[in-house]
Amino acid sequence: MQESQHTEFKRQWKDELLKWVCGFANAEGGVLMVGYNDQGEPVGVVNAEKLLEDIPNKVRDVLGIVVDVNLVMHGELQTLHIKVADYPYPISYKGEYHYRSGSTKQELKGAALDRFLLKKQGLHWDGVPVPYLETKDLQETTLKYFRQQAVHSQRLPEAVQHESTELLLERLRLTQGQYLKRAAVLLFHPEPDCFVTGSVIKVGAFGNSDADLLHHDEITGNLFTQVETTIEVIKLKYLKALVSYEELYRKERFPLPMAALREAILNAVVHKDYASNVAIQISIYPNKLMIWNPGQLPENWTLEKLMAKHASHPFNPDIANAFFRAGLIESWGRGIERITQACEEEGYPRPLWQLEPGGVWVTFSFIEEQKSQPRKTSEGVSEGVSEGVSEGVSEQEKILLELIGSHPGKRTPYYAEQMQTSRKNVERWLKPLRDNKHVEFKGSPRTGGYWLTD
Repeated sequence: MQESQHTEFKRQWKDELLKWVCGFANAEGGVLMVGYNDQGEPVGVVNAEKLLEDIPNKVRDVLGIVVDVNLVMHGELQTLHIKVADYPYPISYKGEYHYRSGSTKQELKGAALDRFLLKKQGLHWDGVPVPYLETKDLQETTLKYFRQQAVHSQRLPEAVQHESTELLLERLRLTQGQYLKRAAVLLFHPEPDCFVTGSVIKVGAFGNSDADLLHHDEITGNLFTQVETTIEVIKLKYLKALVSYEELYRKERFPLPMAALREAILNAVVHKDYASNVAIQISIYPNKLMIWNPGQLPENWTLEKLMAKHASHPFNPDIANAFFRAGLIESWGRGIERITQACEEEGYPRPLWQLEPGGVWVTFSFIEEQKSQPRKTSEGVSEGVSEGVSEGVSEQEKILLELIGSHPGKRTPYYAEQMQTSRKNVERWLKPLRDNKHVEFKGSPRTGGYWLTD
């Protein structure tokens, strides 16, 4: 016999073994077999008759649960089988919480303990209420964006356009009594990192080694803003596109499909373990792009099960529901399939997923003809733009400032094409930059362009 999730061998009884009983009770239950060596061979236990009476009493007094203790004979050798049920509520050993995982016992601490206690109560991390947060603290522009997206996707009725914010949050199950949930903070608060440490996305460009960091960005704001801004920043500052023309139409081909990148970032944001306090990290090398997402798979899931067709099992159900209602994700567990399909349809290599303790890596290898050094920020531009203008300037406006600094004298259509966005968006971002005298238009309306102010 071998030790397993449900079986543990011990030579003799010690009161310290109550920790193992606690671990079984907090997991899937199991049998603690006393009087066996590590190979599962019976060696016998002393004072078996006395232990038959003592062990149930000690388990009851220390752990507050009931176990079955049975005497099992192997010839003349006496052994004890302590059968432990899985309990629906958390069991503690003198204030410690132990948990059986595989063939080992772990003492739960920190974020792991938080997850365990929430799970035993039927809760998720993103469903915990947050004190001292009111509806008026949420960002109205993001709420308006969400309403428009949800109606456009036909996943919420037209009526939400006219509902109060309180009713909308109730409809999304983002309230508990008088409190807003953690999910509401991440989805709609302008600065969720003030409440949840590490709720940002970090992007970095590297040379041929991890020690060769060329430049980096930290994307903040609510989750909807983070997704859109991250994609724009990566396209503009970190990737080079091959340009071709079909008749009069310009076509750009990036080193990886933007649809797959978008889906991967959405997956990371929705499934991240925010209790880890670690940022999502996107590392860009000359030949690949890697996304690190702090989190873990559902219990008893393997990488093979993750890659196969499976039911949707979001780590943050309330966050996932909001992104689904906005039409940004599906609810069928098809995220990985959609990423792979986007790569195959456009002739890119299939991405690779790798599980590590504490998180998941997804790696996109670049197509051969586009393997090159990641794009560097123009010399002098970042310093000149960021110095003195960071306060109150959005990420999109910062990108536009850098673009104007490196390509001055151009007009709105040029900057819209470079940023892969609409002219209307560029005009919207230009307005506060002009009002605050960060940029100015020089020349005639027909031939002039935008410049950084002196």
